Amino acid sequence: MPLIRRVPKRGFNNARFAPRIAEVNVEVLEKLFADGSEVNPEVLKERGVIKGAFDEVKILGDGELTKKLVVAAHRFSRSAKEKIEKAGGQAVVLPGKTPVEEKKKQKKAATT
Repeated sequence: MPLIRRVPKRGFNNARFAPRIAEVNVEVLEKLFADGSEVNPEVLKERGVIKGAFDEVKILGDGELTKKLVVAAHRFSRSAKEKIEKAGGQAVVLPGKTPVEEKKKQKKAATT
């Protein structure tokens, strides 16, 4: 076997810098929250839906939703947003971390 195939491969891995996203399905919201409740990342963490460290929360559209909820999260799948609004609720998008490129643009715009 050639030497290049026998030597272990090492190098840069970007995984530790990637954002950690907590995913929550619509069916979980249906089970845990009453009609007219307000759902946000803090409440989800208190109820034990989200565990560990995360940067953003994304609501996914798996399951059915019949309750009118006000859901605040960083991201929504298209189907989740449709199901929340179809049930009479509201999907509120929270601001996330500002990427480095946007910070540079804002700094440049402020100086000119």
